[in-house]
Amino acid sequence: MNPIDIRAATPSDVPRILELITALAIYEKEPDAVVATEHDLHTALFDDKARVHAVLCDIGDTNVGFALYFYNFSTWRGKHGIFLEDLFVEPEHRGKGAGLALLKYLAKKAVSEGCERFEWNVLDWNTPSIEFYESVGAVAMSEWIGYRLCGTALTEFAAS
Repeated sequence: MNPIDIRAATPSDVPRILELITALAIYEKEPDAVVATEHDLHTALFDDKARVHAVLCDIGDTNVGFALYFYNFSTWRGKHGIFLEDLFVEPEHRGKGAGLALLKYLAKKAVSEGCERFEWNVLDWNTPSIEFYESVGAVAMSEWIGYRLCGTALTEFAAS
């Protein structure tokens, strides 16, 4: 069995990250939702003011997935946390430990950096992911409802 390696993304990984983001959008039934470009991702991940980070999962010489995360803050705990924006492993490589390795890597990072929380969202229809997350001890935060302002609504609200 090939070893699983989790590594920080490099600028040369940007095209692959965009491929994985597109594959994730297809999996999440939003094939036309990705408007990010390689330039956007390069800026977000590697600019001097980068506020988002990515890690990739390789099995042997094959990249099989990624996770993209950023730091948030809990006012109640007075500590930072890690928010996992996206985690995706290509379907043909699932069940080999890649998703678990990505989660463990970020959990260890959170603990080693003194973060109090490691959080993420999952679509309510994504039963395989929900079962996977619950199998590692994650708890659904069902009392919270996510809200979002974007596009025209964001622009109009900001201007009001």
